[in-house]
Amino acid sequence: MKKKMVIQGLLSVLAFVFLFGCAAKQPADFPSFAPQQFDADQYTSKVDNFVVILDASSSMRHDANGNTKFDIAKTVAQRLNMTLPELGQTAGLRSFGHLPSVSKNLTELFYGMKTYSTAGMADAMVDIFQPGGTSPLGTALDAAQTDLDGLPGIHNAVVVLSDGKDMDKTTVRNQAQDLKDKFGSSLCIYTVQVGDDPEGRQLLQDVADIGECGFFTTADDIMTSAGMAGFVEKAFLMAKSVPAPAPAPAPAPAPDRKDSDGDGVYDEDDQCPGTPAGAKVNAVGCWTLDSVLFDFDKAVIKPEAYPLLDEVVAIMKKNPAMSVELQGHTDNIGTKEYNKDLSMRRANAVAKYLVEKGILRNRLATTGFGFTKPVALNGTKFGRSLNRRVEVHPY
Repeated sequence: MKKKMVIQGLLSVLAFVFLFGCAAKQPADFPSFAPQQFDADQYTSKVDNFVVILDASSSMRHDANGNTKFDIAKTVAQRLNMTLPELGQTAGLRSFGHLPSVSKNLTELFYGMKTYSTAGMADAMVDIFQPGGTSPLGTALDAAQTDLDGLPGIHNAVVVLSDGKDMDKTTVRNQAQDLKDKFGSSLCIYTVQVGDDPEGRQLLQDVADIGECGFFTTADDIMTSAGMAGFVEKAFLMAKSVPAPAPAPAPAPAPDRKDSDGDGVYDEDDQCPGTPAGAKVNAVGCWTLDSVLFDFDKAVIKPEAYPLLDEVVAIMKKNPAMSVELQGHTDNIGTKEYNKDLSMRRANAVAKYLVEKGILRNRLATTGFGFTKPVALNGTKFGRSLNRRVEVHPY
């Protein structure tokens, strides 16, 4: 009798361990997702042809924040497919690694190369259902040369979803360089790291750098609706431009009216007398200078701001007695303290740029306002992008 009770007790313990052990291994929830719908009337594709390369090797079976890296990579690929509009691009989906039940090839093109279809790409992803095998990213990059060769159009993109682990790094870099050499400036490479392996991150950053016009990012950064929309917009889309009307010529000053600061606005209408020489002004004579905008949570000046800041440099050199205040601002995501520091870092980044261009530091005041002075609604992505700025105010 006692023996029977002991056996039953052991079975109960084993059942407990089994049930709760399995419960502990349930995958974590991914961030909620609602794909942004891009209006084809407002955007055109800046990519004629693209290939998505999905890592399906053995290392992708490992856990990263509660999910396998393979599940994370496939989810990112699915969300990319749900967000990217169909604009006549030629597309392909290639993977590498594989269990024999998925493919006996080191790398295989599961979709394409054909006119991009969201439904067609989604159906192809189902066939890549389990990771396994080695990690021949270099072989996949080599095969991408054939995928893209001879296709119409001149703008090509390769998107790599991988952890960057267990790879022949020299081969990967060489094949990325061969791919870039074949297509030159018409090819951009975008790499997305799954997981946080430092060596894998460095390898994928190197591959993106070889592509020159692409960039490196992480699965965490583009897993959300906003993150994926930003990635798609930067890598694949271009806003259709609307030609601005030609400015009306400024009327010649009447003989009896004065324009003391020479900015084209008569003194009686000039709300900003003493505008620095060479500065562009608005209808009431005030210096108009667009804000320097920043990416989310960044204090790095984007290249498109360089001409704007070079204009500030030119005007300050023409007006050696003039100083400016650089006012940093942020959107409202994050704490008040963090954004106050971020806004000051942005102002200091602009100051550093001006100093490197020959402006004395003592002519530059810097102030960080955090999110206290928005110029647009923080409830929209576009509004937040306008609030991440540095304004230049002469004094």
